[in-house]
Amino acid sequence: MINITLKQIRAFVAVARSRSFAEACAVVHLSQPALSIAVKNLEEAVGGPLLARSTRTLALTPEGEAFYPVAQRLLEDWDGALLDLHNLFAMRRGKLTVAAMPSFASNQLPQVVRHYRRRYPDVNVAVQDVIAESVVEMVRNGRVEIGVTFDPGDATDLQFRPLFTDRFVAVLPPAHPLAARRRLSWRALQASSFLALQRPSSIRALIDRTIEDSAIDLPVELEAHQLATIGRMVAAGLGVSAVPALCRRQMEEMGAVCRPLGGPAVSRRVGVLTRQRYPLSTAARAMLEILLQRVGKGADG
Repeated sequence: MINITLKQIRAFVAVARSRSFAEACAVVHLSQPALSIAVKNLEEAVGGPLLARSTRTLALTPEGEAFYPVAQRLLEDWDGALLDLHNLFAMRRGKLTVAAMPSFASNQLPQVVRHYRRRYPDVNVAVQDVIAESVVEMVRNGRVEIGVTFDPGDATDLQFRPLFTDRFVAVLPPAHPLAARRRLSWRALQASSFLALQRPSSIRALIDRTIEDSAIDLPVELEAHQLATIGRMVAAGLGVSAVPALCRRQMEEMGAVCRPLGGPAVSRRVGVLTRQRYPLSTAARAMLEILLQRVGKGADG
């Protein structure tokens, strides 16, 4: 195996470009003896002379002529790689992909991304708005560095940093009799058709568990795959539903009415998910910091 150092290549390129050891010394900031030793060691490593020296002239040997453009490209690639790496650490380039459940991605994440882009305008940000379960899997398999989702519970390969607690709210048609109340219980929803997300869904599982634990008769009459569809169906008067408070603005924009829901109060922690034992990139660490500062300081949902 041939051992060649970057110092030796820089010395050779400087001499080959200037055709002068004296001028090359100033370029690479070496003394003439140090420069000569670097070139000599390079020639010994490759097996022959690269420079033809005489008392008055300095020229490249045929092998030196062949190696010179290669050495230039090596230095350009090396310097370019170092510059790219420095720019990544300095946040002057790069790309970050964040996975977030739709309720967070459409309500709170835009302001976070806006703040991030103001601070780091040269980093491209991509958002994967997927269901909570998919956020967990995308972080787990390394497709994204950061995810925002509900607490996955006992997941030893993941680290969960809580941001806030999100409580469920009732979603009602605007003309529904219950819309006149300031707060509702789960039992109050029994007299209306109930709309819910299809299984499997962590939100649906939590609703099913609440109904079962509280012995509430709340049969699901309509199902949908997306919360947005639930909101439109409720606004159209097809029934009532219960969703995380994160979705409240989205539900109200569709024309539905939201009310705090208790008896029992149902809540889940929302937070940032990363992989254990895997260091975050500079771009991801910056996003994590902003999420914890700007969202973590907010009031509970």
